[in-house]
Order: sequence, then structure tokens, then C-alpha cells
Amino acid sequence: MSSWDHFGEIANVAQLTGLDAVRLIGMIGKAASTARMHKKNCKQFAQHLKLIGNLLEQLKISELKKYPETREPLEQLEDALRRSYILVNSCQDRSYLYLLAMGWNIVYQFRKAQNEIDRYLRLVPLITLVDNARVRERLEDIEKDQREYTLDEEDRKIQDVILKPEPLKDQTVVLKKTLSCSYPNMGFNEALRKESQKLQLELQRSQANLDVNQCEVIQHLIDVTEAAAANSLPEKSSPVKTSQKLEPNYSDVSEKNHSFDGSYHKKSDSRTTSRLDALINVN
Repeated sequence: MSSWDHFGEIANVAQLTGLDAVRLIGMIGKAASTARMHKKNCKQFAQHLKLIGNLLEQLKISELKKYPETREPLEQLEDALRRSYILVNSCQDRSYLYLLAMGWNIVYQFRKAQNEIDRYLRLVPLITLVDNARVRERLEDIEKDQREYTLDEEDRKIQDVILKPEPLKDQTVVLKKTLSCSYPNMGFNEALRKESQKLQLELQRSQANLDVNQCEVIQHLIDVTEAAAANSLPEKSSPVKTSQKLEPNYSDVSEKNHSFDGSYHKKSDSRTTSRLDALINVN
């Protein structure tokens, strides 16, 4: 199962059922404005969808859905928009460290989402046949609007630091800076605890999807939070055990399926959060 499919499992997609394309595009725009990660990608994606929304408003979706030949591609378009909403909303709700580590995978999801939506739009036969200069102009604008989705240079640098195989002190320094921005109303220890809880959920999802690569990356991130908690303790405190050396292959998770040996289930219970709590409470 690809990362694109993983995103679809996070929110209750049923809650989005019944919303037409124009309303979904509006929701995506609102979610993009509150994104904590991939802000530029979310903004660009929302701007592209706004062009599509303007076109669909002019065509009146309720009328298009009366005809089978236009109803089916419109429903496919709406399904793609529901997944897109979950993708954009994930950039607000999911673990900050996970979103950093999976940066290029998420960039790929944005590219894939735009291509998929544009493809379904072209499948609506009535749109290309409408004899209206304004409609044709808007359709041409959409086709020309090829957005560039990428990972910010600053995020790349942070990603390089947190994905180093062995947790180091410079990771703690970087975490203090980045988590203070991501959790502006929390202290560092509280933000670490919040991230640890979110990472446990990410680990459970990856285990359920038998995704060993993601399990390795997420377990490494959990180890990083534990090391950061230990480094924030007074020097007389004993440090936590560092993680085993990992070389996570995070760039191609969205394209590969792997067998699962179940070994990560042993690491995914409440013990990690408990260890982190113990470290933080000592301070």
C-alpha cells in the first residue's frame, strides 16, 4: 500500500461524503492556510485547485451530475479531492518530525494529487465541448498551471540532522528550535511528549500497513525524542540508551511494499512514551 493510501486512512473519509467538488476545494484552501509543514506546497496546491473551483462554479455541478457521462468522472474527481483534503490536513495534524522525515514522499503526493485531479477534470466530456470562450480560457489556464512542489532548503537541512543514524546533541539543539515553532504554546519537554505520542500513532499505522521502511524511520524518530529528553537533563543524570544504527530509506517509501516480520510490534507499546515521561519528569 502506498503512502497516498496511508493518508486516506487517517481521517474519517465518510465525513466528507456528500460534499461536492467546489465545497471540497474550499475546505482544502482553508486547511492549507493553517498547515504547519509543507506550507508552500499546500498554498500552491490550493491555488491550483481554486482555478478548478472557479471553472466548476461556472459550469454548475448539479447540472453536470444529471448526465451519466459527466456524473462518473465528476465523482472520481470528488474522490480525488477528498484524498487531497486529507493530504493537506495531515500537514497540520500529524507528527511534525514524521512530516519532516517523510518530506520527499509528501512532495510526491502533492505532485501525484494534482496530476490525478487534472486528469479527472479532462475526463468530463461536457467541459471540453462547452461552446463558451470564458470556460475554454479557464480550462487552458488550468492546463498551463503546472505547479512545482518541493522541499524547502531549511526543511532539508533539518531532515538531514534528525535522520542521522546516531542521535547526537546537535539534534537536540535543532529540535528545540523547530519544535518551539511548531508548538509555540508549549515548553520543550511538553512538545517532546506530544511528538512522542504522535509518533506512536504513526508507528501503529505503519505496522498495520506492514511497512517496514516507515517503521524503521519512525522508530528512529522516537529514539531521537528520547535522546533529546536525556540531553535536556542535568549532567549528573544517566543518559538514555541510544538507538541502534539505522540507515532509513525514506525517499522511496511511497513506491515500495515490504514483507513484515512483526519485530516492530515489540517496540510500539506504551513503554516508549513511559520512558520519555520518566526522563522528562526527572528534570
